[in-house]
Amino acid sequence: MTTTTMPLQDHVGLRAPLLFAAVILLGFGLSYSLVGATLGRVLFPAPAIGSTVQRDGKVIGSALVAQPFADARYFQPRPSAANYDPMAAAGSNLARSNPDLRKRIDEAIATVAAREGIAPSAVPMELVTRSGGGLDPHLTPAGARVQVARVAKARGLDAAIVQQAVDAATEAPQFGVLGQPRINVLLLNLALDARPR
Repeated sequence: MTTTTMPLQDHVGLRAPLLFAAVILLGFGLSYSLVGATLGRVLFPAPAIGSTVQRDGKVIGSALVAQPFADARYFQPRPSAANYDPMAAAGSNLARSNPDLRKRIDEAIATVAAREGIAPSAVPMELVTRSGGGLDPHLTPAGARVQVARVAKARGLDAAIVQQAVDAATEAPQFGVLGQPRINVLLLNLALDARPR
């Protein structure tokens, strides 16, 4: 029986690629990730952990992700095609010409109009259409304004007080030019909860 052995130069020829693979794997696969995560945590501590919002030491949400509110005392965010699940972020993917989309929007307009006690023509489209990712945490001032009367009544507050909270929570366009004024729904609701009773 004969056995074949690999020549010595073939063993030496494998050493360089194996060493290179180890350097790449450890250097870029592990070290780069650890350095990037550490720098992110040091330079941007809040965004690095998801821009979480805490109350009484407990995480109750993220300033970057919409969440539903069932109680009439709270402002409602835009509808979500992902059921407000960050792991399933998605739009509805229905074309504007799709009759199912038109039907869903008509039903949503009727629901929002009834909930807010306003005419269907006064319902802002953002309250009945889903954002691209389904998790938009913001409303425009118009989207919040139509909810002021309901929230004020449910909280037993004057509508002017709730409108002041909306005005205080309104963020200017980014860098003064990008986007439009917007309101983070979670932060607005928390600000109203924090009001002295």
